[in-house]
Amino acid sequence: MLRSLFIGLSESKSLRNFAENSPMGLRFSQRFVAGTQLADVIRAAQVVNEWGAGVSIDNLGENVTNADEAKHSAELYHRMLDEIDQRKLNANISLKLTHMGLDVSEDLAFGLVTELVDHAVHINNFLRVDMEGSPYTQRTLDFVRGLHREPGHAGRVGTVIQSYLYRSEKDIDDLLAERIRIRLCKGAYKEPASIAFPKKADVDGNYLKLARTLMKSGVYHGLATHDEKIIAELKQFARAENIPSSAYEFQMLYGVRRVYIPFGSEWYPYFMRRLAERPANVLFIARNMFRQ
Repeated sequence: MLRSLFIGLSESKSLRNFAENSPMGLRFSQRFVAGTQLADVIRAAQVVNEWGAGVSIDNLGENVTNADEAKHSAELYHRMLDEIDQRKLNANISLKLTHMGLDVSEDLAFGLVTELVDHAVHINNFLRVDMEGSPYTQRTLDFVRGLHREPGHAGRVGTVIQSYLYRSEKDIDDLLAERIRIRLCKGAYKEPASIAFPKKADVDGNYLKLARTLMKSGVYHGLATHDEKIIAELKQFARAENIPSSAYEFQMLYGVRRVYIPFGSEWYPYFMRRLAERPANVLFIARNMFRQ
């Protein structure tokens, strides 16, 4: 029930406008969002690096409505890559295709993201294309395959698979056939039972099944989860299969553990989806608010 509530709230334009433009909203978001400016996220990345972890940086935003907005979004990512390179950060970037103008023009988005992958390759880095709701699943996978086939891009661009979708096992098989790097997550959008597992136990079970396939694939993947039971089971699986820890990584969200660091002024939908994933985070935030 709470999950559905927060996903519904994430789609409220009026609440989003209030939250993203009020001091109270910014105060609530700071637990999970590293700030609204590039300098904020660079500082956060440096701190996480000092803790001994790498990071993936995401400028929050989606569904831009014109080419100028898409180009502005891409330009910020170029600046981000320059900062990562100049400061020698252990960091890469993640982006959403609708933030790069996919809804405006697929050719526009492909051109902007291709330039970003070229930039990442030039500085010996990596770009991950995030997954959005199910209307974008096939388009995103086709887009990533196209990027990966561009000269010099193999191994430098990856994507995300969500374990709550029934189709994900087949999608993983197809991506692995081209040795495309995957981040496996559970999924944080509202999807009907006709295409997604409605029960958490089934989502978790599919996550473990898919993760084992990824770990044995010989391609370096990211396993995005905070579930300590799942992490323990996968570590045990790795030991039993003699899979070295250098063959994969666990990825966690900024503010819950660390690594995936989002920033930007359009933080509201992301923030609400994080609460939907784990409603217990609401109590955690409230306790911290009253301590301050």
